[in-house]
Amino acid sequence: MRSHLPLNSLRAFEASARHLSFTRAGLELRVTQAAISHQVKGLEEILGVTLFRRLPRGLALTDEGLVLVPVLTDAFARISAALDRLEHGVDQEVVTLGCVGTFATGWLLQHLGDFQARHPFVDLRLLTNNNRVDMAGDGLDLVLRFGHGSWHGAEAVHLLSAPLSPICAPDIATPLRQPSDLVQEVLLSSYRMEEWSLWFGAAGVPCPAIRGPIFDSSVTMVEAAARGIGVALVPVCMFQRELGGGRLVQPFDTEISTGSYWLTWLKSKPLTLGMNAFRDWLLLKLRPHGGSAGHARS
Repeated sequence: MRSHLPLNSLRAFEASARHLSFTRAGLELRVTQAAISHQVKGLEEILGVTLFRRLPRGLALTDEGLVLVPVLTDAFARISAALDRLEHGVDQEVVTLGCVGTFATGWLLQHLGDFQARHPFVDLRLLTNNNRVDMAGDGLDLVLRFGHGSWHGAEAVHLLSAPLSPICAPDIATPLRQPSDLVQEVLLSSYRMEEWSLWFGAAGVPCPAIRGPIFDSSVTMVEAAARGIGVALVPVCMFQRELGGGRLVQPFDTEISTGSYWLTWLKSKPLTLGMNAFRDWLLLKLRPHGGSAGHARS
């Protein structure tokens, strides 16, 4: 029986399990929702088990489905990697990396040439985001993200602490003598609206009403600050180039910690040679003498 398992049905089940939707699986595999449903039902009949519970708004994996899906996800990933190597005629491994845009522009791009020189067998595909990702649904092998190191279904390795502090254009910084002077300025915000309140609390100043644009990207927010639109509260370690060049200044030393940068991957996805190479390279570059960077959470 196992030698006659239909490959298309296995692919249909694996895609449906990632999306928890026959419709979205059909869009990915370029077939109809009905075809996906038929293939999954046929696989269930062959195996003699129920893989999904059909719900009014989507799907839920049964215990049997939960056992099968990580095996298939890994198998299809390995098949895809092997085919990529054959297609390019070299022993190459594709690693798809999701990365919050702030870390990409503030650190990764400056060092990416070193990784390529050390690990030429890794074909790195970089997809930037605003820190909101679906690793399985987006087909990501690794994700560099900002937070506290706890994401459902993911392993996480600490990379770099990134405290926040205000930065602004030099003209705006000139009259700022103490944190309370910021009350008169336009305060640029991220979608994490509580950050300014936390900073003013650390500075010992009542938080004013926040008036100013809201951004989903620190990179965009800092560009707005450099153009004199307002004061941005950001991880200053990611904007050393702008601060060093005098385009922006940090008017006060007060900092707050709302998270760190982490490298994450799905628990259900074993690390490949290329994924291990990228993880080890990051830890070497960011924490060359060891320490807490190697600490993992799950």
